[in-house]
Amino acid sequence: MSPIAFPRALAVVTVLIVAPLASGADDEKDIRAVLDAQVAAWNKGDLDGFMAGYWNDEKLTFVSGGDITSGWKKTKERYEKRYKADGKEMGQLTFSELYVETFGPNAAMLRGKFELTLEKEKDEKKKHPRGRFTLILKKFPDGWKIVHDHTSAEEVK
Repeated sequence: MSPIAFPRALAVVTVLIVAPLASGADDEKDIRAVLDAQVAAWNKGDLDGFMAGYWNDEKLTFVSGGDITSGWKKTKERYEKRYKADGKEMGQLTFSELYVETFGPNAAMLRGKFELTLEKEKDEKKKHPRGRFTLILKKFPDGWKIVHDHTSAEEVK
């Protein structure tokens, strides 16, 4: 191999190894940004902004409390009933323990923990609902969207 060919070959191999890693890191950053935007919207009481993180399609699935909700509109209605109806509050949302795993360039799983702080809740046991969630995300032309959400609340003791 000529003295010029080796550095070029090394550069090509380096790009082939590093480029997918950089793409994965960018995807993880973009996926985390979806959740950051959801938290910001939720904490302003902006349910539409929160729902922007979900795939606006009838094939969206949301699993929680033993129920399966299908479709973006029905998922939004579920949130409205629980958090926007008279006497209800959205509270302040935090996510933690986030773990992202990508499955190729257009699919990912994210799991984490949520906690709500409900200031108006009089029952101390219900003031901080929390639990775990697993999200399946798909990359669309307009970015990453949640296509499946499985959320489980911790038992209140």
